[in-house]
Amino acid sequence: MSDELVLLSMWPSPFGLRVQIAFAEKRVEYEYKEEDLFNKSSLLLTVNPVHKKVPVLIHNGKAIYESLAIVEYIDEVWNDRSPLLPSDPCRRAEARFWADFVDKKAASKKVWRSKGEDQEEAKRELIEIFKVLEGELGDKPYFGGDNFGLVDIALVPFYSRFYTLDKFGNFSIEAECPVLVAWAKRCMKRESVFKSLPDSEKVYDFVLQVNKWFGIH
Repeated sequence: MSDELVLLSMWPSPFGLRVQIAFAEKRVEYEYKEEDLFNKSSLLLTVNPVHKKVPVLIHNGKAIYESLAIVEYIDEVWNDRSPLLPSDPCRRAEARFWADFVDKKAASKKVWRSKGEDQEEAKRELIEIFKVLEGELGDKPYFGGDNFGLVDIALVPFYSRFYTLDKFGNFSIEAECPVLVAWAKRCMKRESVFKSLPDSEKVYDFVLQVNKWFGIH
């Protein structure tokens, strides 16, 4: 296939990592262009003039936005390889629900951007969300059962932030949510995941730099 495929993203972005994992699962080659969100490229501003954020997938000159939409797009276009959503409409709807839940609930920046009681509240909220996800996962290998799919792709990029959360929050996500961390470690055995996720300490150093940029100490 002679498609032009360009992904605009930023290495620590869990949302961009979703797209990279999806492409790896499908074994689709693409061109990657690193963005600097403090100095956005003219290309990013042109192809995503509304939100001006990554990731953006450019496929034969057409731009697709928002990570979950891009992952579903990849699944539909390359539908002959490693399906990422169930074929059953009900299970597919459930997968979309939980992926959306992750999208809206799993953001964790408040833990490293706050202190004192605000941080404690942020930690409690995050653990509660992770506990809900543990309940949905149950004793299944992946959120889709035996098949690695959309919900796993939506959530696993956040695993690269767990070290940062532990350091800033002075707690252990593994101690609080062992089922979720066991799932994440299982996902890390997949080539698509461990070759996509950045080093946890590198993410921590990046967060330190960003906090300094925003005057957060």
